[in-house]
Amino acid sequence: MDLFNRNSTAIHVGEQQEHVYDLGDLLLDYLKQLDVEYVFGIPGGAIEPFYNALARHEREGGIKSIVARHETGAAFMCDGYTSNSGRLGVCCATTGPGTTNLITGVSSAFANQIPMLVITAQTALHTFGKGAFQESSSSVTGVDTLKFFEHITNFNSMVTHVDQFEQILTTAIRKAFHSPKGPVHISIPMDVFRSPAPVKAPSFDLSMISKPTTLLDQGAAEKLCDILTSGYKVVFVIGDGCAQAINEIIEVATLLNIQIVTTPHGKGLMSPYHPLFRGVIGFAGHETAYHVTHDESVRYIIAIGARFGEWDSNGWDQTLLSEKLVHISSDSGYFNRTPMAKLHVLGNISSIFNRVLDYLEENTFKELEAKLNAIPDKHNLESIGRPKRFFKLLDQEKYNDDSTPIKPQRLMKLLPRVFPFNTRYVADIGASFAWAIHYLHPLKRSRSTELGFSDKENWSGVFRTCLEFSSMGWAQGAAVGTALACKGDPVVCITGDGALLMNGQEITVALQHKLPVIYVVLNDSSLGMVKHGQVLTGAESTGTELPEISFAKIARAMGIEAYTIRSPQDMMELDVSDMVARKSPTLLDVLIDKNECPPIGLRTRILKQEED
Repeated sequence: MDLFNRNSTAIHVGEQQEHVYDLGDLLLDYLKQLDVEYVFGIPGGAIEPFYNALARHEREGGIKSIVARHETGAAFMCDGYTSNSGRLGVCCATTGPGTTNLITGVSSAFANQIPMLVITAQTALHTFGKGAFQESSSSVTGVDTLKFFEHITNFNSMVTHVDQFEQILTTAIRKAFHSPKGPVHISIPMDVFRSPAPVKAPSFDLSMISKPTTLLDQGAAEKLCDILTSGYKVVFVIGDGCAQAINEIIEVATLLNIQIVTTPHGKGLMSPYHPLFRGVIGFAGHETAYHVTHDESVRYIIAIGARFGEWDSNGWDQTLLSEKLVHISSDSGYFNRTPMAKLHVLGNISSIFNRVLDYLEENTFKELEAKLNAIPDKHNLESIGRPKRFFKLLDQEKYNDDSTPIKPQRLMKLLPRVFPFNTRYVADIGASFAWAIHYLHPLKRSRSTELGFSDKENWSGVFRTCLEFSSMGWAQGAAVGTALACKGDPVVCITGDGALLMNGQEITVALQHKLPVIYVVLNDSSLGMVKHGQVLTGAESTGTELPEISFAKIARAMGIEAYTIRSPQDMMELDVSDMVARKSPTLLDVLIDKNECPPIGLRTRILKQEED
């Protein structure tokens, strides 16, 4: 990042010269059509014209700039904001290293299908090929950043003339929301960014562009209805792709008494205390979920919005990937991973399950009840008294262990008990997300539900992690974006000491913007997942030790409230109400039992198979 050019064309208060409506202004007016609230990034010389426009926009109550500490952190914040707000995330960087620093975060968004507009700058057009400072326009004379983004975006283009701009921008935004969703990239040279806009206001209306299509494969949907009422036992496997349809899915499951498991990505979509829920299948999952999907009496495994990569297919489990499978998705690309499925149902998942509900209503419930009662192995809802889980944990004893140092299993149990009901949890990559997937079970989203669940309460966003690309430090940026999207809700970022050392500077963004993000650091002075994975796979024990660090002291040096946690009692004594009310981040430096192995058996088994 170079120094700002002090000869900026921006016009400040008191100056007589009228500002010319330029390309940056036009870009922001288009983003305003999409209700974009923030642009995440870091300023620099080549992208200064865009920041000038941002400053003008913000002065008028428009889009605000959120300055990250590293461009990768900006992309992670963008991810967290988009996933929780449903709005387009926008991040930006200056030319050269600013742009290359975005690559890991954009790759993560691409792997996880997060819609995102990535804006990068270039040096002025007339300097191309002359070795300008931080030039990144050509592989012939230097680094070609445009090529870097070619395989990690849905759309990738440079604007070389102002008259191209509107067509390129609108095409890019459509591609961001087109299935499969994902990041799109536009690179703009500094002199083009400064140029007067070719129009005085946006020529196109993009307000409808982010709304999902309601189309569905009618024939396949009818076959799905037949399967659901065929008299055979079925199981639902819920992935994160069905977040907007979770209420309809649970309503169908409740009417037909269908047991539900989720993928790790889908974990946050329903209450762990729902009587139909049997846990997580796949990485760090639950034995109960495994048994439900491997029950020989189950005729159909209906996977909804699931990706069927390594993590959520239970390591490409042949029972899941079999002719029992019915795969429902809004993205036909995932059907390439399930060619053996009995049925593929393509379309908007809300539309598909509303069609199922209509079908159930059209068929009189008396006839349906008689049909369902004829099923010899029909499972009934268990009686409900107080909130309870209907799935088993690996180590219930340690989940309730009050010894010191605190067990990570016990920590995961305590977090939902000390933090408010509206808390959102973001789990970082490493042992953190393994512990959280298996042992973290938030009670409920609001105080309005007596039993810890509600068929009409959307749980989307209660828990998120990032499994596909799995970038350490992802959660520290994503937590900031989540807090900006969900104002008023506390956000708990569960991270490890290794991940915090990679990307922990983003906590100061939460400080600057007064966000109630609580950073829970699992401190075991090691790269825990790697350390325990080496033991489980019989590899050499090497390269995992970290120095003993007081992260609480580091946080206090930055002006952030921090506590050192050694025991369950320390957690229970926290004044959490004060913590979430102070409108600033807090860090909990949790000295966990470093001998506890996270639930990573599936991952290590696959690694050993690859060695063999």
